[in-house]
Amino acid sequence: MTRIVCVLLLALGGLTLIGQGAWIHAKAALAQVLLDRAFAQTVATGENVKPWSWADTWPVARIDVPRLGASAIVLHGSSGQALAFGPGHIEETPDAGEPGIAVYSAHRDTHFRFLKDVVVGDVIQVTRRDGKAFRYRVTGHSVVRFDAPGIDPLAAGKSIVLSTCWPLDSVTQGPLRYLVHAEIIEMPSATPES
Repeated sequence: MTRIVCVLLLALGGLTLIGQGAWIHAKAALAQVLLDRAFAQTVATGENVKPWSWADTWPVARIDVPRLGASAIVLHGSSGQALAFGPGHIEETPDAGEPGIAVYSAHRDTHFRFLKDVVVGDVIQVTRRDGKAFRYRVTGHSVVRFDAPGIDPLAAGKSIVLSTCWPLDSVTQGPLRYLVHAEIIEMPSATPES
């Protein structure tokens, strides 16, 4: 009888964990739909639109890597809550297309998982909340300490850096960051939202 109870408790525990995992993925999928809608409304109206009423952030851009078919809605700021739903635009760095270096950061195992497949020469497009799209060409990669990234947001030129944790296949946090550097190749074009 004790064995049967133990087996039933283990089965119940396993089903609970599977249910929680499914719930997390369902919330993540719904969040992406809401972020896409909020970004489209932001572009259409010019107003910051929160994806849900209690959000502490809002969409500011969309990053696309056409060769990989990868896309992510970028959120204002880099708080832990914002990064749970998408890449964050690092505070005090310029917007894409502006002079200096715009920095976007996301988790390596979710929204910036595709960075492992980005190679020098790839094109990255950043569409801002005003609908202007900027194209960048990847010029290199680097690994730096989180507290010494060597990024000057006021540097000459117009470029972006995509940042995530390093090593890319690690499951624990560490002090290193993986940076993808890209220089602007094309100036703005308005992109119609569908």
